[in-house]
Amino acid sequence: MTLTHVKEDRSKRTPMVLLPYQVKWQADPSRVKVIEKSRRIGLSWDEASEDALLAASKNGMDVFYVGYNKDMAQEFINDCADWSKFYNKAATEVEEYVFKDEDKDIITFRIKYASGHKIVALSSRPSNLRGMQGKVVIDEAAFHDDLKGLLKAALALLMWGGRVVVISTHDGDENYFNEIIKEIHAGKKPYSWHRITFDDALNDGLYKRICLRLGKEWSQKDQDQWRQETIDFYGDGADEELFCIPSQGGGTYFTRPQIKNCMKEDIDTLFWGQEDDWAELPDEDREAETLEWLQEIVQPYIDALDPDRKTWFGEDFARDQNLTVIWPVQEKDDANLRVAFNLELFNIPFRQQEQILFYILDRLPCFQGGAMDARGNGQALAEFTMQHFSPEMIHMIKATESFYGRWFPIYKTTIEDRAIDIPASADVMEDHRSVKKIKGIPKIIEAQAKDKKSKKKRHGDSAIAGLMAVYAVNEIVGTGEIEYESTGKKRDFTKADGFLEN
Repeated sequence: MTLTHVKEDRSKRTPMVLLPYQVKWQADPSRVKVIEKSRRIGLSWDEASEDALLAASKNGMDVFYVGYNKDMAQEFINDCADWSKFYNKAATEVEEYVFKDEDKDIITFRIKYASGHKIVALSSRPSNLRGMQGKVVIDEAAFHDDLKGLLKAALALLMWGGRVVVISTHDGDENYFNEIIKEIHAGKKPYSWHRITFDDALNDGLYKRICLRLGKEWSQKDQDQWRQETIDFYGDGADEELFCIPSQGGGTYFTRPQIKNCMKEDIDTLFWGQEDDWAELPDEDREAETLEWLQEIVQPYIDALDPDRKTWFGEDFARDQNLTVIWPVQEKDDANLRVAFNLELFNIPFRQQEQILFYILDRLPCFQGGAMDARGNGQALAEFTMQHFSPEMIHMIKATESFYGRWFPIYKTTIEDRAIDIPASADVMEDHRSVKKIKGIPKIIEAQAKDKKSKKKRHGDSAIAGLMAVYAVNEIVGTGEIEYESTGKKRDFTKADGFLEN
C-alpha cells in the first residue's frame, strides 16, 4: 500500500491567542525593556496577559501599572481580570480603592490574588512608587508629564528584584521617550529594545485576527484597503502614530482618537464672515444686520440651553485672516461639559464683535464668566467685556509659555477623560492637531489656509477657545483674579493630577 503525504494547510488551524510580536515581547525576560510601537496593535492587552500570570504566581510579584489617564488604567485592570479568568487563577473582582496621593485621595483600581500579590493602577506622580516593590509598567510613556522622574522612581525598584517595562508610541523627536531610544542605540542605556510598526503587526497577522473576531473572511485586498484607511485616518501624523517615526521639532499634542472621542455630531458651527467693504457701512446698518443674524441664527441655540445649569465661555480673538472663535460651555448632568455651539467670526469689525459677544453673554443662563484672548487686538474687546461684567467674571489672558505649560495639560486631561463634548468638525480636529509640543511646551504652530489664495487662515482657533473655556470652568467660581494665577476658590473639574479625586 502506498501512503500519500498530504501537506497540512496550517492557515486553517485554530490560531494562537497571541500574535508572534506579542509572544516575542513576553518572551523577553530583561529587567528593563522598552518598546516603540504603532497605535492599536494590542501591546497593552498583551502586557496584561503576562502581568496577570505574574501576579497570580506564588513566585511572582506585585505589578504597578502607570497610564496617563483613568480610562487607560481601568481598561488595563479589566484586561488583567479577563486574563485571570482565562488562566483560571483565583483573584478578586476589580475593585476601586482610595490611594493617598500626597494631599489628595485618588480613586483607582486593583486586583488582589490568592498568591498574595496584586495588580494596582497608579497615577503618574513619581512619588507614588516610593516604598513599592515589584514590576512597573509605564504605558504610553511619551505622554506622561514627568517621564524622566517617573522612570527614575521606577528603576529604584530593580534593587530588590523588580522589573520595569516602558511602552509607547512616539510624541516628537524632542520627547524624553525618544531620548531613551537614542541612548539605547548608542549603548548608553543597557535596556532591551523592541520596535513594532503597523506593517510589522499586519505581517504578523493583526488584520487576520480582526477578521477572525468579526467573523469575516480575510483577503489581501481587504487588508490593503483597511491599511490605507487607517493611514488616511491619521493623516500627517501617520508616520509617528503608526510607523514609529518621531515628528520633527516636537510631537502633536492631541491624537486624532482623543479628539474624535469627544466630538458630537449634534453640536453645530455658526459661521459669519464679511467682505472688507462691509466695515465701511454706516454703524446703524452694520448693527441692524448683526442683530438680525443674532436673533435668527444664534438665539435658538441660546434658548436650547438648560436654564438651571451653569454656563461659561472661552474665546480666541482675530480681526481678519484668522478667526474669532467663541465656545459657550454648559455643565451637564454628570458634571462634565458640553459646548453649546461653535461660533466662528471672520473679518468682522471690532464693534460688531463686541455687539455679538455682549448679546450672547447677556443671555447665557446661570452665566459664571469666561476667559478671553487679550493679546494684541484682542485686548480691547477683552477689556470692554471685563468692564461690562466684572474682573471676577471675565479673565483677560495674555497667554505665555507659562500659561500654556500649565493649562494645556489640564485641557488635555479633560479631552482624554472625555469630560467635554466638542463639535464634530474637520476644522476643530485640525485646530487641535495644530498644537505641538515644542521643547516640552504645547504651542500652536503657524497659521494655515486651506486655499493658498484665501485670506482666511486657521491658527488653532477652536483649540484656544476650548483651552480658555476649561480654564474658566476651573478658575471662575463666583470670585477670581484677572491674573491667570488666581488664588481664589477653584472648582477642580479636570482631576489633572490624578485619575479621579474623591
